Amino acid sequence: MLRDAVNNDVEIVQNAHNCLVYSDPLSAHGLTWRQLVRWWRADRMPSADERTAADALYRHLYRSLDSLPEQTVLHTYCARYAEPAGFELPALIPQVYLHYDPYTRKSGAHSGSLYRQRMDFLLLPPDRSRIVIEVDGAHHYGTKNKPDTKGRSTYTASPELYSEMVAEDRRLRLADYEIYRFGGWELTRPNGSQIISDFFTELLARHKKPTP
Repeated sequence: MLRDAVNNDVEIVQNAHNCLVYSDPLSAHGLTWRQLVRWWRADRMPSADERTAADALYRHLYRSLDSLPEQTVLHTYCARYAEPAGFELPALIPQVYLHYDPYTRKSGAHSGSLYRQRMDFLLLPPDRSRIVIEVDGAHHYGTKNKPDTKGRSTYTASPELYSEMVAEDRRLRLADYEIYRFGGWELTRPNGSQIISDFFTELLARHKKPTP
């Protein structure tokens, strides 16, 4: 669990060996892939060139994901880094812990504590918005039943779990986060990668660097 992950004032309170802590100051215009690679390179691979370090960082982030839909999101988005000026795109950060956000505390409207601790993905684009992307498997809205005679697992829809999920979304939106949800099922379809690609094309166009 981390505290104040967005503002780079980070305190690791458990599972430190599994956490990457970005220690460079965040710019006024978000966090790009190049900035993240530069930090990784200085911290882990000082003798590597940028492309080699970028590949190693991508592989490290990919290994943090254990579901095919989440892997599809990361792989599809990160393919954009290979395009011209792709390293200047916002970095897509998986498995981000946002337990405490001082932006919220400073606003005076809320305490600063965020109910949900881990986000599937976070983007910090150049317009200074904060975008959370969630990939929902059946366990987000259903309770698991006992396996059937063939060992297959099924889920029963749970109004309680669904209510908890949407309540958390409301809290995050009130804390100025922009949230987008995908059903895990849609990302396992043959057109799953295209769905993700089209989504990010529209999202990045909407969150460009503000014109002075």
